Amino acid sequence: MNRQSLQSVFSGVAQNVLYDEPLFRHTTWRIGGPADVLVIPSTLTELKAVLVSAKQYELPVFVLGRGSNLLVKDGGIRGIVLKLGDDFAAVETAGCSLTVLAGRSLVSAANIAIRQGLAGLEFASLIPGTVGGAVTMNAGAHGGEIKDVLEKATVIDRAGEVREVLPQELAFAYRRSAIVEKGLVVAAATFALTVGDRAEMLERVHAWSRRRAATQPLSMPNCGSVFRNPVGDFSARLIEAAGLKGKRIGNAMISDLHANFIVNLGQAQAVDVIALMRLAQAEVWERFGVRLEPEVRVVGEDETRR
Repeated sequence: MNRQSLQSVFSGVAQNVLYDEPLFRHTTWRIGGPADVLVIPSTLTELKAVLVSAKQYELPVFVLGRGSNLLVKDGGIRGIVLKLGDDFAAVETAGCSLTVLAGRSLVSAANIAIRQGLAGLEFASLIPGTVGGAVTMNAGAHGGEIKDVLEKATVIDRAGEVREVLPQELAFAYRRSAIVEKGLVVAAATFALTVGDRAEMLERVHAWSRRRAATQPLSMPNCGSVFRNPVGDFSARLIEAAGLKGKRIGNAMISDLHANFIVNLGQAQAVDVIALMRLAQAEVWERFGVRLEPEVRVVGEDETRR
């Protein structure tokens, strides 16, 4: 479908619709080719309308949060990229339950819980991304995961039908769920928390923050950890032991601070990052017989657009 046809489809469906939008503007790696259409709904009604239109015209839909833990290839993404952002971010508290719309920053949701003296989301206080993305990918850190605290999620299917699902329906595993496979979009999440001591929670989060600042290349665009940790070991240790810290291809570099991070030195392309990932996998396999499995999600087209 050409641009004129796409414009006719989405005229009036949502207020914020961008065509041929470069996705490097929307990822934490600052890498990624263009989306045919980027739609940023601000209400549930707009979100439903976008999904119904996509189904009617048989257009693929990719759901984007804040673009963390994601590598968009240089050819971009065909069809619709659906981004739930700051306008889709209301929060409600009822007792020890915290309900958050999917576009809200996960860090913000965790900080709200702490301020209200609700414990359970502290592990998420330093995880970039949205609540919707965190539920979809079962985000986790510091021994906690979204599945541990999720009470229920409000989801929308590609026909625009809204329903609530329980965690056991989502087949949570390490950094994955069945949400993508089932063609669902997370609209909101309710977390079951407990009463906690705010001072203790803040001290724990501050300690994690200090350690993160000392060990991760936070001043440079990155996606977080590139590879999953193999059982009983750490990907960073293996990559460093293979002599790859500081290895550079194009404008992408394996961080000399944390070897499981690949940083964008300025104008890195997805092909540079993928080449470094393959190099790390090959060297670690050859030297240690360990297969590194990506934690980052790689999406999009290889070729530059015609």
